[in-house]
Amino acid sequence: MTLTLLLIAVTCAVSIPCFTHHQLIEKLLFWPPAIVRGQIYRFVTHGFVHANSAHLFFNMFTLFFFGRAIERFFVSYIGAAGFIGFYLGGIVAAIVPSYLAHRHDPNYRSLGASGAVSAVLFAFILAAPWTTLYVLVIPVPAIVFAIVYTGWSIYAGRRGGDNVNHSAHLWGAAYGVVFALIMEPALGPRFLEQIVAF
Repeated sequence: MTLTLLLIAVTCAVSIPCFTHHQLIEKLLFWPPAIVRGQIYRFVTHGFVHANSAHLFFNMFTLFFFGRAIERFFVSYIGAAGFIGFYLGGIVAAIVPSYLAHRHDPNYRSLGASGAVSAVLFAFILAAPWTTLYVLVIPVPAIVFAIVYTGWSIYAGRRGGDNVNHSAHLWGAAYGVVFALIMEPALGPRFLEQIVAF
């Protein structure tokens, strides 16, 4: 729980000043031409800045609940540094496909922790697929949410036009599941057992 709160605190400390300092956010967000010029740090820093307070709140709210739920599990396998590495890896893994697709597009920009938060959320869903999640106060089984979330992200990504990097959500989710399975292969059979036994 301590590490999750630390990640939230750092993200808020970086994001909030950016709401009123446009130059700062421009230096930190994901912008392919800058990366081509050697600003590799943007692969990570874009995950600590957000477009507005609602964007920040939604990501940190989700991280608060699900990060706390899986932090202890991850730390027991890979330690505190490993959990932080998992989160930072989620930021990077989620944006790499976007970079490959848009590396020559000077108009492309992306920011936010959604990729890493998706990694945390889907690692949790892998471990506890029938846990009840509350989506806008509506109770939904975690596995049902995962299916709907994935389907919507694919659809919305293909449709485009909403300024949301749905690709990062999907790749972050995939990274979270793969990382968790590599860390503890027994999660795979256990997940299937829980799905069948319901």
